Amino acid sequence: MESWRLIIDPACDGAANMAIDESILEAVGRGDVPPTLRLYRWEPACLSLGYAQPAADADLDRIRARGWQMVRRLTGGRAILHTDELTYSVALPLSHLLVAGTIVDSYRRLSTALLGALHSLGLDAHADRRLAGASAVGPVCFEVPSDYEITANGKKLIGSAQVRRHGGALQHGSLPLYGDGSRICDALAFADEPARQRARERVLQRATTLSEALGRAVTWEQAAQAVRESFAATFSLALTLGQLTPGELHRAGVLCDERYATDAWNLRM
Repeated sequence: MESWRLIIDPACDGAANMAIDESILEAVGRGDVPPTLRLYRWEPACLSLGYAQPAADADLDRIRARGWQMVRRLTGGRAILHTDELTYSVALPLSHLLVAGTIVDSYRRLSTALLGALHSLGLDAHADRRLAGASAVGPVCFEVPSDYEITANGKKLIGSAQVRRHGGALQHGSLPLYGDGSRICDALAFADEPARQRARERVLQRATTLSEALGRAVTWEQAAQAVRESFAATFSLALTLGQLTPGELHRAGVLCDERYATDAWNLRM
């Protein structure tokens, strides 16, 4: 049975969350800490942009007016509004079998644990190749499912992204628990209000939340328990509850101050 570290974090702001994920990735890649599953949340709500996504996709005035934040992820993909959700991250060394082959290969493997968690909660969820004819155009992650991302009732439920660097692989993803998924449109730039409204309608047609898909409320704690139990069962893991090492904490602080909390990083494209 393989041993992994489990970290369950309190809510952090967007810059801190992304800095912690990268700090863990670096430590795992060096072999300083074991493979790590981290479960966390965001406070306040935060729009995250993909690594190469134009900053012009975000409407900073509207974001600030709502007391929200914006951060750029190390991973690719498109925008996500992180609020009312469970976020997971998995950091593995590049030698690990779960990240052998391509990123799509590892998406498929890791999706089995995410599916197991949803099935344990009573949801008929699926992870398949991208739907034929699905368009990848647009700034919103949850409009279109990518390969082996999770859907329920024909709508996207979990959005994930992966990056490989520092000798390791980091995959993190968002499981919306409840609320109005179209709120992301209040954080994005549109040519006019009719365009914003059309985007809201697309998001509601194509994305869902766990509570909506199940027809009942699910708490963060219930979802986190399902995810940790499914990872352990799916991959035969001994998950040991732990915390960041002093070195990881220091490095996360540096990454936050010098990268994720700076305009030079967040607005660089």
